[in-house]
Amino acid sequence: MNAPFVGMIAGMALAFAGYFGGFGAFVLVAALGAVGWAVGHWAGGGGRVRDARDLFERSRR
Repeated sequence: MNAPFVGMIAGMALAFAGYFGGFGAFVLVAALGAVGWAVGHWAGGGGRVRDARDLFERSRR
């Protein structure tokens, strides 16, 4: 799938969420979509689970 098609699908999902669920659902779908995009971008770039674990362990110290 190319980027414009994925963008169209994401826009349609946001439109349905906004229409049927109101503004709260719109914001929730947008936030979860952004998290999904970030995780997909990280995994597509060769991210490893160990990198994420190390990030969280460093913040606890």
